[in-house]
Amino acid sequence: MRGAVVALALTLWPLAASATPEPAGYRMDEYRAPVPDTLAGARVLSTEAAHALWETGAAVFIDVLPRAPKPEGLPAGTVWREPPRRSIPGATWMPNVGYGALAEVNHAYFRDGLAAATGGDLNRPVVFFCLIDCWMSWNAARRALAYGHTDVMWFPDGTDGWVFYDYPTEVLQPRPGGR
Repeated sequence: MRGAVVALALTLWPLAASATPEPAGYRMDEYRAPVPDTLAGARVLSTEAAHALWETGAAVFIDVLPRAPKPEGLPAGTVWREPPRRSIPGATWMPNVGYGALAEVNHAYFRDGLAAATGGDLNRPVVFFCLIDCWMSWNAARRALAYGHTDVMWFPDGTDGWVFYDYPTEVLQPRPGGR
């Protein structure tokens, strides 16, 4: 029995040793990479927990996926159509607020958007998400904590996890005013 426990521990040790630690500040680059299992000051939600919370309507859901950039070098006269963002129904999409460093105009956009989504209530539960292995939602949730929000949740599997479970989605339009 002891040998089996040791063998199991040795098998699982590389997985535990490879866990991504929380950075001291915001993630500043390589935004599509393994994320930590935690976010100090926030609750981390599984897909099932996020869905259950969504069904109750008790929390505001904030999608922070960046907008797709217009491809460079398009021939003159080419019409660029931004790909649609299929997301969690009723979520507010605030693109480009999950970068590690934000210009003041982006901070204002994010603060104003959060105030509108929460009715100005810093204690209202807020869930931040993007895609799986996307630091944008981690950064945005951490930033909301810094702005004074007290009931912050991070849904690291984002819409990838949501769609995997075959939960409903809808096409979202970005909140006006972002850059």
